[in-house]
Amino acid sequence: MLAHGAPDRLEDIPEFLLNVRGGRPLPEPMVKEIVRRYGLIGGGSPLLQLTTQQAEALEKQITVPVRVAMRNWRPFIVEAVRSLCQDGVEQAVAVCLAPQNSRTSIGLYRKALDEAIAQVKPGWKVDFVENWHDHPGLIEAYRERASAALARAERETGGPVPVIFTAHSVPERTIADGDPYEQQVRETAALVAQAMGLAGCRVAFQSQGMTAEKWLGPTVESAIDRIAAAGGRNVLLVPVGFVSDHVEILYDIDILFREYGKARGVTVWRSESLNAGPCFIKALATLVTERAALTQ
Repeated sequence: MLAHGAPDRLEDIPEFLLNVRGGRPLPEPMVKEIVRRYGLIGGGSPLLQLTTQQAEALEKQITVPVRVAMRNWRPFIVEAVRSLCQDGVEQAVAVCLAPQNSRTSIGLYRKALDEAIAQVKPGWKVDFVENWHDHPGLIEAYRERASAALARAERETGGPVPVIFTAHSVPERTIADGDPYEQQVRETAALVAQAMGLAGCRVAFQSQGMTAEKWLGPTVESAIDRIAAAGGRNVLLVPVGFVSDHVEILYDIDILFREYGKARGVTVWRSESLNAGPCFIKALATLVTERAALTQ
């Protein structure tokens, strides 16, 4: 199970950021801002803990070894490869916990995995799942969380609540170069909206990078602005580009967007993350067993 990785201690953030940026340092004010954000969500990210819970739950269902492998933090991908090889595993299925394919995420995970295999055991067989944004199990897991959140929001507000599906932004040049990410995000959102019985599907992109280049939009802030301008007072955000809680959920949505909405008279609701929910674990189990069957 491949993921981005995240520090669980504030003191590890500078080293983590160097890993993310390939050794290129960020300006000190940006580092301090990122440390501040992690401090506001408890002093670190729960990503490793949640991913480990997902892996343990998945292992119980499929009864074969499951390893957590992070690209930018411990346990690193090379450590997971080494562990499996030492246990005598001859082939594996690699699943990125980012359902939509982008060269800025899944592409980098695959590169790191290939480098780890070359270092540990050249020729080791891995079936790499390129994307699974439209897998029926994943769509059902998102639908379950989103429908429950929408029902709660509408029950408490006493009226209809618009839904906006969100995913992490990427640089516009990435999409211009032919990256399938935006299309796959919109396909995921449309499938979940259809499963929820929604009449339409609105998508916005969040967590744009702290760089001068243009990032994919529309932004979540602009979507909230449009709702406020139309007289809306509530909105439900459904993150379909993420499968667990981390800083982009716990800070960007739960703090930043909620404060942004409050300043404009809009209450921001959010669907619960998939985390280690039974429906999501079932989806993962189905995905990997299907892929394993194809390699037999």
